[in-house]
Order: sequence, then C-alpha cells, then structure tokens
Amino acid sequence: MANTVKAAHQKELFGHPVGLYILFFTEMWERFSYYGMRGILVLYLTAKTRGDNPGLGWLDGEALSLYGWYTMLVYVASIPGGIIADKILGQKRSVMIGGLLLVAGHGILSIEEMWAFYTGLGLIISGVGLLKPNISTLVGGLYKQGDERRDKGFSIFYIGINVGAALASLVVAVVADEYGWHAGFGLAAIGMVLGQAVYMLGQKYIVHVGNQPMKSIGTDKDDNVSIGQIFKEQFSSTVPLSVTIALAILSSAVAYIYIDSQKIAYILFFLFLSLVVGMMITIYRDLKSKVEKDRYIVLLLSFIIVIVFWGAFEQAGGLMNLYAKNRTDRMLLGYEIPAAVFQFFNPFYIILFAVPVANFWLWWKHRGKEASSLFKMANGVIIMGLGFVFMVFASMQYEELGESAMYWLVLAYLFHTVGELCASPVALSFITKLAPMRYGALMMGVYFAATGLGNKVAGLIGESASEAGELTIFSGITIFCVIFGILVILLLKPLKRLTHKAEDLKPTDYNEETEGFELADKPN
Repeated sequence: MANTVKAAHQKELFGHPVGLYILFFTEMWERFSYYGMRGILVLYLTAKTRGDNPGLGWLDGEALSLYGWYTMLVYVASIPGGIIADKILGQKRSVMIGGLLLVAGHGILSIEEMWAFYTGLGLIISGVGLLKPNISTLVGGLYKQGDERRDKGFSIFYIGINVGAALASLVVAVVADEYGWHAGFGLAAIGMVLGQAVYMLGQKYIVHVGNQPMKSIGTDKDDNVSIGQIFKEQFSSTVPLSVTIALAILSSAVAYIYIDSQKIAYILFFLFLSLVVGMMITIYRDLKSKVEKDRYIVLLLSFIIVIVFWGAFEQAGGLMNLYAKNRTDRMLLGYEIPAAVFQFFNPFYIILFAVPVANFWLWWKHRGKEASSLFKMANGVIIMGLGFVFMVFASMQYEELGESAMYWLVLAYLFHTVGELCASPVALSFITKLAPMRYGALMMGVYFAATGLGNKVAGLIGESASEAGELTIFSGITIFCVIFGILVILLLKPLKRLTHKAEDLKPTDYNEETEGFELADKPN
C-alpha cells in the first residue's frame, strides 16, 4: 500500500489544521498591538507636556473626541476592507497587506512628532480595516462545510484575541509608564512585527484559503449584491433619493449652525449616515416577500441595540481610563499601578467567564425559559449598564474623600464583560440568521458600521463629562441602558413574531431552488 503524504495545509495539530494556530498567533499579536496602543492613547493625549513622561497636554474633551473618531473609523474601515478582499485581493493577501500597514502605523507612532502621530493613526485604521474582517474568514475557510470542529476552532481563535488584549493591557501599560509613551507605542509595533512574521512564515499552512477571487465565466448567479448596485438603485429611485438628499441637507445644516468645532468632520459624518439610511431604504424596497421585509426590520432594530451597547461599553478606553488615572487611588503595596493596566480586566474576565456564560444560557434554554438572541442582547445591555452603578459609587466616594478605590473599577469591568458575553457574540450570529441572502455580506459590513457608530457615541458621551461631571454621566448611562434593555424585553413578543422563527431554522430547511428557508413560511 502506498503511503499518502499530507500537504502542509492538510496537517493537523491537536485535532485542528495547523493553519488555525498560525492565524491564532497572528491575531493574538495584532490585538496585542491594537489594545496596547488603545489603552494608552487617551492617557498620552491628556498627559502634561512637561515632566518625566510628557504627553500632548490636550483637554479631556479633546482627547475623547479624537478617541471617538479613531475607534469609529477603525470599525467603519472594515467595510471597504471586506469589499477589497472579496472583489480584488482575496482575504489572504488583504491580511498580509493589512499587517504591513499596521507594522508601519505602530512603528511611526513611536516617533515623537505630530505628523508621525496622525500618519500612524491613519495607517492603523487602514491596516485594521484590511486585516480584521478577513482573518476571521480565513479561519472559517480552514474547515469544510459541516465540519463539527469549526465552532471549537473559532473558540480557540477567540481565546487568541483576548490573550493578546490581556497581555497588552499589562505589558504595554507598564512600559509606557516606566519608559515613556512612545516606548509603549514602540512595544505595540514589536508585537505587530511578531504577528506579521508568524503569518508570513506560516503561508504554506493556509495556501488553500482566502485566495484572490477569480471572475466567474458563463454564470449569472451572484450570491451577494454589490454596494455599487445598491447605490445605482438608490440614486435612481424617488423615495430613497429624496430621503438621502433631505437628510443630508438637514443634518449638514444642523452641523454647520450648532457645532462649534470640527464642522467639516461632522458634516462628512452626517453625509455618510444619510447615504447609509438611503441604502437601508433601498434594500427594504428591493425585498420581495413579507417574511424578508419583517426580518429586515428586526435586523435594523438590532443595529440600534448594537449602537447603544458599544456607546456605553467603549467608555472603557476613554472616560473610565481617564477616571482610573485622575480619580482612583492606584497604590498597591507601595506601588502605583499604571491606569492603563485596568484595561486588563475585560479580556481576563472574557477568558474566565466565556464558557460559564455560554453554558448558563444553554441550561436556561433547556429549562424552557426565554433564550432568544434579542432577549440575550437586551439582558447584555442591562447587565453592562448596571456595571456603571459601581462607577456611580466610585464618583460619590471621590466627591467625599478626594479619591476612589480600585475595586469599583474591577467590579464595573466584571459586569461590563458579562454583558458583552451576553450581547456581542449573539449579535453576530443573529445578523446571519436575519439578513436577506443576497445582502448577507453587506449586512455584516453594516454591523461593523453600527459598532463604529457606537464607538463615536462613546466619545461624545465622554466629552460631555467635562461639563456634566462623571457622576452625572455614569448615572445617566446606567438609567438609559436599563430602561432601553427593559423596553426591548417588553417588545420581545412582537419582535419575535417579525423574525418568523428565524432562530428555529436548520440547514435542512433550506430550499436551493427558491434560495430560501421554507419553515418560516409555513402556517403556525
């Protein structure tokens, strides 16, 4: 009998393709660089211009404004990044180029010049946009359809993300505190170099996935509608065009009249939102069946939940980061803990509680209790909002004593993380279940845009703290999130009716001739 020699990309390690571990370490170091830089960004912007570790000396509001723009653009860049990969480069080459851009961006940030600072941020935004949405696609491509190892493979990959984030929160924060902000940025660059080296050396293990797309010949079938097609329809149809123009004019006028600073940036931002709203209307009008239209409405409402969640959650890298620096007693056994180190708790809690939270919802469902995606997301918003109760107590303690204890932040991040585990993974899965087949890729892009918009909202909330005060902001976030989550739960029954049992569908329910799922169209 002849011996069969496996190709490099077919080799396995611990029951999974070797390529999974290449992507694991690539993403781990990429997240190390991103979260390391993110953890010290606002602190660097607000640090005094003189002293042992000089920063830029910006006001808190200015720093949080830039933080909001930056974190929003990082997510929004995933939309063109995904399109470029799907239509031109392929996922594998896009990740390669994105990694090189990130190496350059983080490296330039280590230079103590303002041109280097803004150039570095721009390169990081472009790099994450190419790498982030496409490396996950590569992970999925390692497994054949129906391979039961796929979910576990993604779980292993997700661990890599949080290991990288946890390491960055400790190591980069300490280096930036001891040796200077630019040393911290430099260390983030070294992390990205390691990730890029792993990816380049491991190419032979992923040779069969994410390759450059080939143009189809002799076929009219197209699984996903391009943005170009949607824009063409949007600007040739009366209703979407009218709504887009009206929103663009009104929002631009409001920005010009009422916004004092960054007028041009906000006008461009509102123009982008107007285009997105017109696009959503165009898609709705294109849908043929009532089932698709109903599910699409719920899908758009779920994007609102995403915006609310991340608008509150992303205070971690902004307002709460500044609170740790300026309001918290960080002395422990004679050592002052760097403020950015508190960013460690979120990824640490994820590694600790991801499995227990998932098992809880499975146990809850098996008991016959409500366990729909909307219910989990609503509870995630409520739990995350309740985490700000601890920040309310911290603010009250600060007003009384002039400083607050570290344990308030530790408890707040615990609730924020449990909320994230209830809401974030579920949202992605929910979108794939509700999105119309022809618009699946685009809806995932809109999800990233909604996440980015939530990040911008976080920046705006943080900016207002300089006038309203932290106690007011933390109290407001708590109240709003709890009320919003309860409202979603109260509307759960009608919303679930509009999904037409989308979460009950199985692969066997898919009809290839009609390109749709049949179960939902059957009478109840």
